[in-house]
Amino acid sequence: MALSVSKTEKLKKALKCAFPKTIPIMAGFLFLGMSYGIFMRVSGFSFVYPMLMALTIFGGSLEFVAVTMLLSSFAPLHTFIVTLVIQARHLFYGISMLEKYKNTGLKKLYLIFGMCDESFSINVSSDIPKDVDRGWFMFFVTALNQLYWVSGATLGGLLGSLVTFNTEGIEFVMTAMFVVIFLEQWLKEKRHYSSLIGFFSSVLCLVIFGADSFMIPTMLLILCLLSLFRKPIERAGE
Repeated sequence: MALSVSKTEKLKKALKCAFPKTIPIMAGFLFLGMSYGIFMRVSGFSFVYPMLMALTIFGGSLEFVAVTMLLSSFAPLHTFIVTLVIQARHLFYGISMLEKYKNTGLKKLYLIFGMCDESFSINVSSDIPKDVDRGWFMFFVTALNQLYWVSGATLGGLLGSLVTFNTEGIEFVMTAMFVVIFLEQWLKEKRHYSSLIGFFSSVLCLVIFGADSFMIPTMLLILCLLSLFRKPIERAGE
């Protein structure tokens, strides 16, 4: 009878498999997290604020918007609506991850809380080796990405008062990172149905709805098209 792999070895194997997948995210999150921490610091907040907000909100763009909300008059309804609009895309992420999060135990609670665009992209597109625990792989991808963001935000908050150069445009590193993720997905597909649906849906909705409002229509269109062309996509192995 083959000896069962110990839990420690299982965790190490999952972490070793997950870490290389998150290296591009680390580069983006550290720089963008630092810009967020710097923004908080120059807005008059202690480094504790970006650190705790990165730990508890972990919402990326929402955290930038939250700075303005904290400096504005108390408006809970407005805050709720803005938060819902900004983060509504996670509704679609959550639906698509129902199957993948099955049988992950208590880890599922953190996977739901910590799911961000980047973790979603990796967990959806990665080919996890059969000898690697799927639940722990997704857990480490999620935890590592949050660690990068919290570290960047905290460091930016600590160093914010020392920064004298112009940091405008640093957020473009995230755009570059998503281009890399898209290219990796493209190279793994044979017929590129999924990638083409995502690309053309985004372009069409961007033209129709504009840069500030295209995200939700894009998600709805992608969901409809993926459902409509589900069989050919599955036959193509995507």
